[in-house]
Amino acid sequence: MAWPGRRAPSGLEPVVDRWLGSLPLRERFVLDVTLKAEPERSVPLPASLAPGLRAALAARGVTALYAHQAEAFGAARAGLHVAVATPTASGKSLCFHLPVLQALAEDPESRALYLFPTKALARDQEASLGALAAAAGLGAVAAAYDGDTPAEARRALRERSPVIVTNPDMLHAGILPRHTEWARLFQRLRYVVLDEVHAYRGVFGSHVANVLVRLLRVAAFHGSRPTFVCASATIGNVAEHVARLTGVPAASLRVVAKSGAPRGDRRLLVYDPPVLDERTGLRASYLKEGVRLAGDLLSARVPTLVFAQSRTSVELVLRYLRERCRDALGEGAVMGYRGGYLASARREVERGLREGRLVGVVATSALELGVDVGALDAVVCLGFPGSVAGLWQRFGRAGRRLAPSLALLVASGAPVDQYLARSPSYLLGRAPEEAQVDPANPEILLPHLRCAAFELPFARAERYGPLDAEASRDALAYLAEHGVLHEARGRYHWVGDGHPASGTKLRSTGWENFVVVDALTGRAIAELDWRSAHAMLHERAIYQHDAEQYEVERLDYEGHRAHVRRVQSDYFTQAVAQTRVSVLQESESRPFGGAGGAAAAAGAAAGWGDVQAVERVTAFKKVRFVTHEPLGYGEVHLPDMHLQTTACWLRLPPALFRRARLGRASAVDALDGVAQALAAVCSVALLCDAHDLRVGLGDGIHGDLPPRGPEERWADEYRNFEPTLFLYDAHPGGVGFAQRIYARLEALWGEARRLVEGCPCPRGCPACVGPPDDAFPVPRKSRAWRVFEALAPAAPPEP
Repeated sequence: MAWPGRRAPSGLEPVVDRWLGSLPLRERFVLDVTLKAEPERSVPLPASLAPGLRAALAARGVTALYAHQAEAFGAARAGLHVAVATPTASGKSLCFHLPVLQALAEDPESRALYLFPTKALARDQEASLGALAAAAGLGAVAAAYDGDTPAEARRALRERSPVIVTNPDMLHAGILPRHTEWARLFQRLRYVVLDEVHAYRGVFGSHVANVLVRLLRVAAFHGSRPTFVCASATIGNVAEHVARLTGVPAASLRVVAKSGAPRGDRRLLVYDPPVLDERTGLRASYLKEGVRLAGDLLSARVPTLVFAQSRTSVELVLRYLRERCRDALGEGAVMGYRGGYLASARREVERGLREGRLVGVVATSALELGVDVGALDAVVCLGFPGSVAGLWQRFGRAGRRLAPSLALLVASGAPVDQYLARSPSYLLGRAPEEAQVDPANPEILLPHLRCAAFELPFARAERYGPLDAEASRDALAYLAEHGVLHEARGRYHWVGDGHPASGTKLRSTGWENFVVVDALTGRAIAELDWRSAHAMLHERAIYQHDAEQYEVERLDYEGHRAHVRRVQSDYFTQAVAQTRVSVLQESESRPFGGAGGAAAAAGAAAGWGDVQAVERVTAFKKVRFVTHEPLGYGEVHLPDMHLQTTACWLRLPPALFRRARLGRASAVDALDGVAQALAAVCSVALLCDAHDLRVGLGDGIHGDLPPRGPEERWADEYRNFEPTLFLYDAHPGGVGFAQRIYARLEALWGEARRLVEGCPCPRGCPACVGPPDDAFPVPRKSRAWRVFEALAPAAPPEP
């Protein structure tokens, strides 16, 4: 079977042809389409471009700009705010580098601020911008300012660096509260570059939106009105998201979404592992099937990036690939990349990819953001990452200009993956998900209003960011009533204790990291976040690092250090965890649906208040490499992980399930579908990210009880079955989502009901109640509808 279009890279076409020429393999590919090449659309370099910049680009072989680069450059130069949303590897960096460097060429006293969501991205772009500026004869213009910047260097870069490269956390806590020390930056601030804006969503994005409000306020105080130049992966609401995030008027925002960069044919394949047991539906391991396919690519020396879903999966796949490809590639040609690796190790992998020294890398989503690793010929995704936008972001790593490339999804046995295997066209017809922020959320806004008052006093009539003038006055008066502001002569002044930014975290990072120490050498080999440490660094765990096995000999929990020793192990370990949600204090409750409604008459009740979600790692399972057979269990004794937050809940009476004609197992699966639909409409209605809300069942779901006879079937079927549907904030202390859900629960329930009713799928899909579980004779969508109907009777959807 010939590769369509242009000639494929050496090695890629024969591998794909071999797969599709094998009948057993060909039957497992449930989707095979070619996305046709896109021609280059370019324009001459702008006549106004500084000679030094023109020469620097020419030295790199750039004699013209892609159409989107030229459009972004012209809009930014005209003073319009710009949002560039073109595919991965389309040259977005030049969209913001060129306006900044042109401004510096015209006026060396101009200033710019670059913001990136991670330090790794910031350091990567600092090097990129610095190299281009040096080649243009502008000298050393960029300096990174983050937690790793030495104290003695900070004053010098404040005074001398025209471009500061940092992250929102450092801007929030290190720059804005000390803006008088940064007067030279703010007095001449021409551009604010905001990269990877799709990463700023949900609670984190809402915090960042408030930081940007404060940034513009401080800049105005010093006499500047900067232009935003933003870059994003493809999302469903670029213009709306950038406008809400930056607070700029939509009329002054230019969206650049049509890429002028060339792209070769992209072959898209979806592979579904074979069924091993028809009775249970058990499929072959998607990791091992993925290793088989990725191994074929790597053995043919096709530059390939393999995405796995977890850190453990990365290490397993890395080990298997090295064993499979050792003879063909030798040592060191395939590396891992994930959170937990030291920064120096990750930078070395990035360099190896850019320079072509590595044939393959196995990574988590840590490599999904825009770190420059060059372009590869193939991307293999082991499991669906959870969103269409995320999948295409990963697939965008493959493709070098006009060369054909391969994008391969290996479906797991998870319901969503199996839905995609049955309906793979969903990937082609589904619009990318939208990014949501809610900067006006009081739980988020008020702490930033305190920070803003610390930075500069507020005039009584001053408007703050997302609030109108009246709401701003009310918020300032509220803070004054609580003793943190003082009004005098028409201005509100900060009178609270300390530095409010230090107590306001933009991200819920929890406790400090754990350091992994090699007991033999005393050298730190890795670093893990507090939550992951419970699952991966308990005593007797096999910690996998760079495809090697280390056994945890001792966990110094108080000192946050795990002492490990390298071992030759034929098994790895998996943590077994349990989560329990319990109500601490009920703030309010009511009959669900109104006192006279059918739902209330059945006994349904809604409430909200403080809850505690307790996660406990109780045991670990030993799993043999290669065969993945279980070898036994061990106990784990670690402190619980507590999340005290707020939740809205809905208590569902047993009579509801009798009315809906659902047994226990069917009811639990149906409620899971209801929860997915409810979570979807809540995230949209509340303008938050799906990760900011957690949905679960609790209170009264117990083990199955066998029926004792026909007359007792009802009692046995529903004994101790009084489920509660929880929707809780995934952030310590809560951020106000639960109370807002409670206030609108009936309306949101109705929206979820309409979502299910209006979805065209027959059995259930990721867009409504989740993919169906074929173990039940009645489709999940029908059973979920019965629950909606039992609580609020209405005409059923048309067949």
